[in-house]
Amino acid sequence: MDRIRYSRQILFAPIGEPGQQKLLDSKVAIVGMGALGTVLANHMVRAGVGYVRIIDRDFVEASNLQRQMLYDEQDAKLGLPKAAAAADKLRLINSGVTVEPVIADLNWQNAEQLLADVDLVLDGTDNFQVRFLINDVCVKHHIPWVYGGGVSAHGMTVTILPEETPCLRCLFESAPAPGTTQTCDTAGVIGPLIHIVASFQAVEAMKILVGDTESLRPSMLNLSIWDHYLTEINVANARRADCPCCGKKQFEYLEPRSGTETTSLCGRDTIQIVPAERLALNLDLLENRLTPLGKVERNKFLLRFEPGEQRMVIFPDGRVLVQGTDDPALAKTLYAKYIGM
Repeated sequence: MDRIRYSRQILFAPIGEPGQQKLLDSKVAIVGMGALGTVLANHMVRAGVGYVRIIDRDFVEASNLQRQMLYDEQDAKLGLPKAAAAADKLRLINSGVTVEPVIADLNWQNAEQLLADVDLVLDGTDNFQVRFLINDVCVKHHIPWVYGGGVSAHGMTVTILPEETPCLRCLFESAPAPGTTQTCDTAGVIGPLIHIVASFQAVEAMKILVGDTESLRPSMLNLSIWDHYLTEINVANARRADCPCCGKKQFEYLEPRSGTETTSLCGRDTIQIVPAERLALNLDLLENRLTPLGKVERNKFLLRFEPGEQRMVIFPDGRVLVQGTDDPALAKTLYAKYIGM
């Protein structure tokens, strides 16, 4: 143990040396390396969590830099995958921590592989479909996780301990219908909100990892930093016997799905396409094939192709982000035309 590095944290009585050793021996997964995820990863790595797996499907853009604290202008210029760019920064912060970047879309095919072997999962995502997927994995494998969300100046977080607290589907039976809720891309978001919400999440994570679960509060925290208020909703008795997930043990978000999946990334005018089976695209060959057909840009992680008004961001596993449309049919047409289905 590096007692000098962690000296101030060790002096905090609820952690001490025993707690610090538990942090060093812990393994955490963070899903989503956007605004919340970058703050969460920064806290976990600086606190000395021994193994941090960071999972993200996206790449760095200029609009991220206002609030996503681990990225810089060069990352955006190069269009680096967020997981890879964040891992580089985190390793500079603490070389004693193992940081595992995973450039992937978390889905029913890989969720258990990526989440079932950790001690804790932290939510840095921006949509309820993925959160329900996390919830299914964590309830099924008895893994604590911490939900968090933030948009505009409003944030929310709640800690979920399977078999002890209500799970996410006890609190939110179904995902909000697309277009019915605000997103960062439609209502904006201010940076300080993200740091506050993620810091609440990080503190809950540390309590769990050091074994101080008695300090966890059975509540959902709601805050609005522009209006300067914070409220707690007691959820201690909100667990439902008829909950599909923790009550009936029906893990529907882990059930196999057939065919190619399309997902509209809310507020971004982007359709994500995930093939039914993972591919192994040779980006060098693909670059040569597509260059005569439109503008092509490459880095070692992905290829960007502009055949016209839309732009396709192509990953080696066959996943594609089709930017410039909210029409799944058009996105599938472009995918079939240039990648094949």
